[in-house]
Amino acid sequence: MTPKYLYSLLLYVLFIGGTAQAVAQSAGEVVKTTSDQVIAKLQSEREELNARPEKIYGLVDDLIVPQFDFNSMSKLVLGKNWRAATAAQQEAFTAQFQTLLVRTYAKALLEYSDDEITYHPEQKSQDSKIVRVKTDIARPGSSKIPINYSLINKDGAWKVVDVTIDGISLVSTYRGSFAAEIRNKGLDSLIQQLVDKNNKAIVGNSITDTGAK
Repeated sequence: MTPKYLYSLLLYVLFIGGTAQAVAQSAGEVVKTTSDQVIAKLQSEREELNARPEKIYGLVDDLIVPQFDFNSMSKLVLGKNWRAATAAQQEAFTAQFQTLLVRTYAKALLEYSDDEITYHPEQKSQDSKIVRVKTDIARPGSSKIPINYSLINKDGAWKVVDVTIDGISLVSTYRGSFAAEIRNKGLDSLIQQLVDKNNKAIVGNSITDTGAK
């Protein structure tokens, strides 16, 4: 499975699976609750989104962005390169990585259709702060695809820090891709590549492909 295919698949299901918002609910309960909210929003605004696809960014900002810990994701993705980076580089990478995810998520949301989602009990190992919520996505005419969400409780709220699709982790996939670019050309070059990609993500009012290389 190529990184671009993996990411396209991830983006398609990530918004549907949802994330956790409140400690009062279990991670699994909030995954399903948020899923229902996102699907309802997509269905109620489908006609308007078809006419003005750029409005999808508002939905993403309202319902998706607050549910992710982009700073922790950036640390995991860069690994040792995060520790070697300056504060300015860390800030710039996190901002561009978040924009990359948001732009691609928006495109994936516009392609949502009514797929069947199966939710499984959440899992937490005794020596880890991470809670994993497992789901399966079934599209008509295709086999089920397992989707696992990794969440941490940060400042009283559940936040997504990784998603694994059919055994392939988003964080691990980008870590390998980005590490190779950093080895070859340095972190500043990677950041500039993300800037260039994000600047090309929107052409006029259209949403273009922003998938991983």
